[in-house]
Amino acid sequence: MSKAKKELAVQNTTLIDESQLFESVVEIIESRKSRAAAHINHESTLMFWEVGRYVSSAILDFKRAAYGKKILSELATKLMERYGRNFAERNIYRMMQFAEQFPDAEILSPLATKLSWSHFIELMPIKTEEARLYYAQDATQRNYGTKELRRQISRKAYERREIANAELSHDSVIPFNVFKDPYLLDLFGLKENFLEADLEKAILSEIEAFILEFGHGFSFVERQKRMILDGDDIVLDLLFYHRVLKRLVSIELKLGKFKAEYFGQMALYLKWLDRYERQPGEESPIGLILCATASREKIEMLELDKSGIRYSRRGILDSNAAESRF
Repeated sequence: MSKAKKELAVQNTTLIDESQLFESVVEIIESRKSRAAAHINHESTLMFWEVGRYVSSAILDFKRAAYGKKILSELATKLMERYGRNFAERNIYRMMQFAEQFPDAEILSPLATKLSWSHFIELMPIKTEEARLYYAQDATQRNYGTKELRRQISRKAYERREIANAELSHDSVIPFNVFKDPYLLDLFGLKENFLEADLEKAILSEIEAFILEFGHGFSFVERQKRMILDGDDIVLDLLFYHRVLKRLVSIELKLGKFKAEYFGQMALYLKWLDRYERQPGEESPIGLILCATASREKIEMLELDKSGIRYSRRGILDSNAAESRF
């Protein structure tokens, strides 16, 4: 080999970063493995659904329940011998329940691309179809694991959203499905005797948990937002942005009972934000007053939601609390 060729070969070998080569190959392998796992999960979930649907329609569609149970027990025994414990009698019942609760394959198929069989097991005890679909779709959109899905169900995320929507009028500036109500702040570990500043610090220290509790699409912007009006400083407790709605969301924390003066204060914040902070393409800001209790009559007379303002009664729970009110 000529000297020039030897030098070229050496140069070529020095161009290869072995560590980077290894990492790149690992990335390819893991990416394909992840896709393969997702595909397997999707097909397995649809398989369980199809088995459940067939067993329900073709075997247990008998008038005599005892006979149907005997047939199911024998089927489970044979399937377990060939395919293992996934097809135990109890699990086949689950598959039948699964097919009954998600009868539309066109709705189920996209959910099954993101949700595992374990997710669907968590969804099955939910009583209404609307709630099941809400939790299923929310889990797919936010990539919940089964643990977080279980937490959302236990904290009544769907029911709280429905309560919040029920309190909005048809003329409301605030869109439906933005807020949950009431806010269950036991995740911050706060006891009954705390200050607004303590609540603010707790929210900021657990910002990810608060955003999950708060609703979908929120991003934290600023704490203690200072605004100058006629030379005076006014301060907003917390400022968020809603990525889906493209709106700023201002939050005021009040420990006591709702007062009419809070309405004027929040309205001033929203007008300032609309004038000085609102960016091109964004909608008008909306506000949330987080307080301990509120007068229904005052809320109705002030027509808060028509002004883009919403209040919430905080559900503060601690380790001594017996249970949530829902």
